[in-house]
Amino acid sequence: MTGAPQRPVVLITGATGLTGRAVARRFVAGGAVVALNGSDAGRVEALVADLALDPACVLAAPGDLKDAAAARSVVEAVVARFGRVDVLAHLVGGYTGGTAVVDLDPDDVRWMLDQHLWTTLNVVQAVVPGMVEQGFGRVVAVSSPFAATPNARGASYALGKAAEEVLIRTLAREHGIDGVTANLLIVKTIDANHERETAPSKANASWVTPEEVAEALAWLASDAAASVNGARIPLDGR
Repeated sequence: MTGAPQRPVVLITGATGLTGRAVARRFVAGGAVVALNGSDAGRVEALVADLALDPACVLAAPGDLKDAAAARSVVEAVVARFGRVDVLAHLVGGYTGGTAVVDLDPDDVRWMLDQHLWTTLNVVQAVVPGMVEQGFGRVVAVSSPFAATPNARGASYALGKAAEEVLIRTLAREHGIDGVTANLLIVKTIDANHERETAPSKANASWVTPEEVAEALAWLASDAAASVNGARIPLDGR
């Protein structure tokens, strides 16, 4: 298969977060079908019901991606329903911080690595072989400017995001020749309430709305972005 499929299959991980709803709606509006993943099955089912999408276009695919077997089961469920996965929109989040390096709790570091590195590695290992086999795939992960420019007392989060970024950019180097691209969207703060528009300030000037993230993801999933691979695309540049 060459080029984007006519009806792409999009796996959205971390879908119950602030951005998942907008991403799901954007892809379905563009003709895709979506599988929505989160670690809490109840929240995933509630999201599917709340979105009120055509049942033929959506699948609840809960599972804790920190577990490799669970990640494989999620992907297997999507393939069983829709036949394949064309796009992975990896939105899994989580934050801990506020501690100086000399006082870091190793458990905080482990949690950030679990959330950002291991969820990414597990779902990538589950989904990319199928993309390579079909000759098309798009992997997009949402990261943070702090991965490259950490703040004081933010090492745990920055370590997790930096590890995730290295993984995605390495993946890009390994599979671009296979028709599979891997890119990063860099987001500082999600402007869920559109405060940047309703109450603009210097503090929220660099925030990005869920809809803007969704538009960027949709573009990276398209044929128009076929030559974009291994990029860190900033959405925090206002």
